[in-house]
Amino acid sequence: MGGMFGVVSNQDCVDDLFYGTDYHSHLGTQRGGLAVSNDQGFKRHIHDITNSQFRSKFEDVLPRLHGNIGIGVISDYEDQPLLINSRHGAYAIVTVGKVDNLDELVQAALAKNGVHFSEMTGSEVNPTQLVAHLIDQRETFEEGIAHAQRKIYGSCSIMLLTDRGIYAARDRMGRTPLSIGRKNGSLAITLETCAFPTLGYEPERELGPGEIVFATHNEIEQLKPPGDKMQICSFMWVYYGYPASSYEGENVEAVRYRCGEKLAERDDVEVDMVAGIPDSGTAHAIGYSNYAHAPYRRPFVKYTPTWPRSFMPQDQNVRNLVANMKLIPINEIMDSGRVLFCEDSIVRGTQLQDIVKRVFDHGAAEVHMRPACPPLIHGCKFLNFSRSRSELDLAGRRAVHDIEGDNPENLDKYADPDSDEHAAMVEKIRDRLGLTSLRYQRLDDLVDAIGLPKEKLCTFCWDGCEPG
Repeated sequence: MGGMFGVVSNQDCVDDLFYGTDYHSHLGTQRGGLAVSNDQGFKRHIHDITNSQFRSKFEDVLPRLHGNIGIGVISDYEDQPLLINSRHGAYAIVTVGKVDNLDELVQAALAKNGVHFSEMTGSEVNPTQLVAHLIDQRETFEEGIAHAQRKIYGSCSIMLLTDRGIYAARDRMGRTPLSIGRKNGSLAITLETCAFPTLGYEPERELGPGEIVFATHNEIEQLKPPGDKMQICSFMWVYYGYPASSYEGENVEAVRYRCGEKLAERDDVEVDMVAGIPDSGTAHAIGYSNYAHAPYRRPFVKYTPTWPRSFMPQDQNVRNLVANMKLIPINEIMDSGRVLFCEDSIVRGTQLQDIVKRVFDHGAAEVHMRPACPPLIHGCKFLNFSRSRSELDLAGRRAVHDIEGDNPENLDKYADPDSDEHAAMVEKIRDRLGLTSLRYQRLDDLVDAIGLPKEKLCTFCWDGCEPG
């Protein structure tokens, strides 16, 4: 997916920029980048963070970075920030999201004389470069950003660094959040509000869907008011949001506790312990344990000093290796017990299948699984939280395929938790994973746990619903 952070200050902002960007490291595994503006112009650094932490790659360059304005980004695959020379002058730009109609927009641009794009590995065009091209088609940055928002199908939040300040725009449907924080002489804009407290920023407000602002160190000027429709990604709370962050006033950790409570409220299984698949399943398990009055235990501990996150890498063998190496079992806790695991979700299920086998091998008598969200049936069209090459990579969709074949007539019936088709799909997944029992979170319970009206949430990956 990716994350971004920007600072405008009346003094050097590099330390805040560095640490604020670092607080987004859980959102991407491929590239990290910083850009600052000072009286000598723009300075930028981009590093590969595939096999090392953002912090370790950038500590050495910090003494050479100086400026009162800066933007930073953690990206899941493209190089950012980009430095652009345009008729508006020089600027740096970062984006977060997914341009679903990228090929269409690129081909339309290439049909015009004098337009060209550099290619990334695999002959893809860097989507941030396309966004810059769309912005440069209009007379001002404000008009250009609004133009880009209108043309893009998918999701795109933007920060654009100039020598005067930062333009910031939240995705047109608000699928990703952006928040403003302030401290004496400095103003920051962030995707994750967990970046604010230890840096001394007080949260001020969130940008609304499609809102565009221009930030200097002492003021925020609204250039375009927010739209009246929002579709913020529900998966922010379920999985990839950081526990200390809040979106639309709803804290991630608190929502995960409520998710666990909802799972326990509908359950009747008797178990000896409740556990979470670390780390993102932990809070869901705590909520379940507290409601069910079943002891919370840690039959696996996560070893993180040298093993990075395993969700994003495209190579399945790498994902499996990392997942296996970083989870260390505690045999004395699992021995002969009935274990109920809470997990944020079941995406492909490949790693989970191995975990379940390991739990049984270490002596567990029963292994029950309670995902905190419904089965994923549709591939995400709006954010890159899973760069699966096929919807059949999804455990839910593969189970539907096993039942109906290549062309299922109606996926809605599988999304209905009260239908026979849903029950058959879940049973297919349970059997493939080797679980004693499997029960998913209901979508209505998840929406209730988040605390926002369903019409303000994107739930496409679960029910295919695409309003607005």
